[in-house]
Amino acid sequence: MPELCDLQIHVNAQQTFFVNEKIISKYSGRLKKVIKQEKRRTQIKNSGIDIDDFPGGADGFELVSRFCYNHGRITVTVSNVSLLHCCAVFLGMTEKVSPCNLLQQTETFLEGMFYWSWNDILLSLKSCESFFSYVDSSGLLEKLIGALLAKFAQNSDIILIAPSSSSSSSPETTSGFQFSSSTKNTPQSIRRRSSSKAWWFDDLSILPPKIIEKVIKSLGAYGTENNSLVLTKFLLHYLQKTAVHRKGSLNSRSEYGGLADTVAYGVILLGKTAFSWRGLFWILRVVSGLGLSRDCRIGLERLIGGMLDQATLDDLLVCGHDGGVYDVNLVLRLIRVFVSDDGVSAQKMKKVGRLIDKYLGEVSPDQNLKISKFLGVAESLPDSARDCFDGVYRAIDIYLQSHPTLSFEERSRLCRCLNYEKLTLEACKDLAKSPRIPPKIAVQALASQSQQCTIPTTQEFVYESPIKSHAQMVLYNSFDAESVSEENEDMRLNLQRMQWRVVELERACRKMKGEMSRMARNKISTSPGNNRALPRLC
Repeated sequence: MPELCDLQIHVNAQQTFFVNEKIISKYSGRLKKVIKQEKRRTQIKNSGIDIDDFPGGADGFELVSRFCYNHGRITVTVSNVSLLHCCAVFLGMTEKVSPCNLLQQTETFLEGMFYWSWNDILLSLKSCESFFSYVDSSGLLEKLIGALLAKFAQNSDIILIAPSSSSSSSPETTSGFQFSSSTKNTPQSIRRRSSSKAWWFDDLSILPPKIIEKVIKSLGAYGTENNSLVLTKFLLHYLQKTAVHRKGSLNSRSEYGGLADTVAYGVILLGKTAFSWRGLFWILRVVSGLGLSRDCRIGLERLIGGMLDQATLDDLLVCGHDGGVYDVNLVLRLIRVFVSDDGVSAQKMKKVGRLIDKYLGEVSPDQNLKISKFLGVAESLPDSARDCFDGVYRAIDIYLQSHPTLSFEERSRLCRCLNYEKLTLEACKDLAKSPRIPPKIAVQALASQSQQCTIPTTQEFVYESPIKSHAQMVLYNSFDAESVSEENEDMRLNLQRMQWRVVELERACRKMKGEMSRMARNKISTSPGNNRALPRLC
């Protein structure tokens, strides 16, 4: 005859179990005590109790119920022993309550832990994710990690703590590891995987981040203590494989932040000797968005910025945040680091100048790119970094085409980063013809070009501003026809056209001011109570 289910147990407010009170409390000292207290409080036979924070939730309580209903017997395996052990500790399933209780059975099984296979230990560790706090506080997690490291030491001669003395390598590869050729004590399955050098990278990648943190801490290489190239590369592999697809979420920042900082400290310590510039930039992209601390980010950017001359355009085109297509702020910080180094040669500075001009041309069409950011990048380099400003002008022209609603003042402001004297004649001619460039900017550019010409002149063209009678613009207008080349003749014609454009604009401005003055006088003369004759204006 089946036993009556006279007790309701609500586990973690997720699921309700209908069980027999005598059977379920026979093996648990804690349940006996809770049920007795509940009955005294409610005085109801068919009472229910709530159990919060139960290890493993409903899955854990179901295993315990099976143990109780099977007269204190259950099959213990490497995949459930950790959960059964934590449940037994939580419910007080000791020998005092019942002989050969669940706690005793799990402890007996765990005594053979050091004889488990590598995969058995990994499987048991992986099962601890949902009840990590319990397995950690019980001390079982420390024992499992100890068994893992012991098994690793038996089957590999990789030096985990001491950094490798190998030369520069990419983080995508696993070169730089120290392996022993001796495999006489290594199992056959392990030996086959050892040929790939980092056979344990993928194996450990199945573990959750909290347990990986515990493993790294057990090796004494967590956070600022990380000086191991091997562990740094493993963590990079782990973060790329498990965390990148969760990048940016709040959980990923809290779960992976410590590991990201550990990677950063290791990379900063090893620096240029272990990673190429592209490798360093790849690392920054992997750990960004995973809760990387500000100090670690600054340290990585200092290391990367000092090698900016090794970058390519594709390296800098990083996806942006906050609505931008590209992360312009990151590039701007890297440029500032590079420029702040007094030991940078002129050749490297000019190489970076050419790179940044290409970058500006690539990011200019971004509708969310503000003028201040464009100017920040363009003006972050010293003037000596560019022999020619044609690249900057092309980027400005693309920006103006992509942002047609800019005001006159904004377009003028954008052009302030140009050095007209370093524009080629072709770029200057294109600038003069462009309707997107403010007229006065075009005149200044052409004037700068004319001042660089060493052609003898025969007469001067004097332009007097109709608004400011004292300001004069003296430009050379007449040339010796025989010595003037075709390009200089075109420049002269463009200059004249721009001068007339300015004259017409100033005339229109003067006319508007006159009309505004007449409107003001008419308004005063028609005001009530003002019948006096206005004084005559001379």
